[in-house]
Amino acid sequence: MQSLIHIVLATRNTGKTEEIRDFLKDFSVVIRNLNDFGPIPTIEEDGATFDENAYKKASLTARYLGIPALADDSGLMVEALGGAPGVHSARYGGQGASDALRCQKLLQTLGDNENRRAAFECVLSLAVPTGAALTFEGRCEGSIAHAPIGEKGFGYDPIFYYPPLNRTFAQLSMAEKSRVSHRGRALLELRSEMDKVLIWIGQHMPKNEPGGCMGGGTAC
Repeated sequence: MQSLIHIVLATRNTGKTEEIRDFLKDFSVVIRNLNDFGPIPTIEEDGATFDENAYKKASLTARYLGIPALADDSGLMVEALGGAPGVHSARYGGQGASDALRCQKLLQTLGDNENRRAAFECVLSLAVPTGAALTFEGRCEGSIAHAPIGEKGFGYDPIFYYPPLNRTFAQLSMAEKSRVSHRGRALLELRSEMDKVLIWIGQHMPKNEPGGCMGGGTAC
């Protein structure tokens, strides 16, 4: 029987966690997130690209906790706004702003601009404590709706309209979104290689070291 491999997601976002758990449910992995562990140092997302931020989060989280870590950096790029909010998508609207406030700010900034073309991009980085990492990427093109529509999903989903399905991401089921979203496409790339990835993890994990802080609620 294949032993379970624990992978921590470098996030506290429950929506993102459930999405990734669902995508990898057929493999011998236990997907956890930062809420399952004691406090770790804050990782500043100061990279100039999604790739830099994803790797920094994954590699430092893996080093702090001693187990493989999966991080994504993704964002919404609006053509009429010069690619903004881009790598600043999660912080758009100011520190502590809610998803609704970020969506509202973007809609106000875009205004009545007729060019509403936009794209979501995602980079996944899977790192082990030694710093070695694998990278997977995904992109989804669509447009910005004139108002939020739908109650599902998270982030900018209510205002990201996906023409092939004639709905926003917030109107899609998790299964529908996983098939077409930027993160879904990156995860699909990861899932298609998952058997090899699990072997890679086994080859690159430090030998004879504890498997990280596996208990919740206390500092490692």
